[in-house]
Amino acid sequence: MSLAYVILGLLQQQEMTGYDLKTSCFDQCIAHLWPADQAQIYRTLDKLVEQGWITCTIEIQRDRPNRKVYSVTEPGKAEFARWLGTHQPLPTVREPMLVQLHFADQLPNETIVYLLEEQLAARSKKLAECEIIDLPSLGDESAKREQVMQRLVLELVIRREQTYIDWLKIAVNVISHQKPYASHYQIL
Repeated sequence: MSLAYVILGLLQQQEMTGYDLKTSCFDQCIAHLWPADQAQIYRTLDKLVEQGWITCTIEIQRDRPNRKVYSVTEPGKAEFARWLGTHQPLPTVREPMLVQLHFADQLPNETIVYLLEEQLAARSKKLAECEIIDLPSLGDESAKREQVMQRLVLELVIRREQTYIDWLKIAVNVISHQKPYASHYQIL
């Protein structure tokens, strides 16, 4: 999946500027799924315009710089609908902390525990951020279809973070009870 489809989906909901996409959408509602910085968003918007999937209209403003407002074209809507109905392969997962842990037998236990606790703090922060996202619960009959889909996704993210946190706590406990690190090399 690419950032282009995320942007197409967001622009289908309403037309926006690149700034609005970053601050209202990526920073506030979709960062837990697909983070993007301002430069990535603007580069992708330019490519989408080139492909004819979105258009850009310039709104003249008096006291501020002009605004570029983006909206999805019919070909963009068709491409987004095609993509929505396409099976997505499993993502390539890269977990730097897990690679560190894989080779961490070379480190003292205290260092490993420190790294795990840093990851635990980061995951706990992300979980807290996800838990305050305001969406109706899955059993809420008054929820709109869009809200139900978003809640389903959010539930998986919350469960994934909670599972990671639980595993990190186990890992900290295991490493804390390991025999101390002994160097492979003896000092002469």
